[in-house]
Amino acid sequence: MIVVMADKATETEIKRVLTKLENAGFQLHVSQGVERTIIGAIGDKTRLNDLSLEAMAGVEKVVPILQPYKLVSRAYMDNPTVVKVGDVEIGGDSIQIMAGPCAVESREQLLESAEIVRRAGATMLRGGAFKPRTSPYSFQGLEEEGLKLLAEAREKTGLRVVTEVMDTKTLDLVAEYADMLQIGARNMQNFFLLREVAKAGKPILLKRGPSNTIEEWLLAAEYILAEGNRDVVLCERGVRTFENYTRNTLDLTAVPVVKYLSHLPVIVDPSHAIGKWRFVEPMARAAVAAGADGLLIEVHPHPEEALCDGPQSLTPDNFFKLMQNLKAIAGVMNRQMGG
Repeated sequence: MIVVMADKATETEIKRVLTKLENAGFQLHVSQGVERTIIGAIGDKTRLNDLSLEAMAGVEKVVPILQPYKLVSRAYMDNPTVVKVGDVEIGGDSIQIMAGPCAVESREQLLESAEIVRRAGATMLRGGAFKPRTSPYSFQGLEEEGLKLLAEAREKTGLRVVTEVMDTKTLDLVAEYADMLQIGARNMQNFFLLREVAKAGKPILLKRGPSNTIEEWLLAAEYILAEGNRDVVLCERGVRTFENYTRNTLDLTAVPVVKYLSHLPVIVDPSHAIGKWRFVEPMARAAVAAGADGLLIEVHPHPEEALCDGPQSLTPDNFFKLMQNLKAIAGVMNRQMGG
């Protein structure tokens, strides 16, 4: 449930409500807005009648949350959340582009990629240092050396870095170098990892699993918010269907649906969804038109030489073209490109 305090509720009145809920065994999450304080209370709802909260001074109303996810729901927070990654704001009026290679392969490759996406207008650099691959014989990433190269690229370009966390063993190491921690599709329901990554003190990019429903995706985000980390960005990256011409099927319906159900920002990864570079641009444009707050796009200086996901990576020329076309779409949507 949520307890909505009156706009003129005093600190003393708010504290009394918090104390009463805490003594009744509820887990509390407080959101202090400009006009009102909203208290999210998770626990045994059968005890609500005994508490008589609406009779307490300063309480405007008590609203039950019917969805299984509580803190990520619009019922808990109606205003959209804006997640800050350094000076980059995700979820506001600007559309943020996170771009770069699938994997950090070398210093030369990464620094060239970072400069390309920066010049084109991207605000964040993506790149995998630890690469989860279906085959154990595929390139698995440069690990800590890759993280150091990402930090160097940030220093040279000013781009914020987002990279994937694979497990709790390497969490502290990745958090030391990254500005934003990505939870990949394979780990979306790794609930122990979700709890631990929430405590790292960094914004989280949570990808949807290829076979997961929207409700399961939002419940995964709930694990992170329940640990006190509200800086979560959701990423739609395609779901598995019977179609095999593309790598996955990009579910653009998820963008408006999730933005209706949740206050969290939503971005789209057309590269992993499609798996073929020639279809990345039309899907990226469609994602912005659907209301996405940003895009995660793979760009490589020489896709034909990429150690992973070359077929879905854009060349520098194609990425520049995409960014120009996105500006036009953003204008129609009364938004602007970040940067």
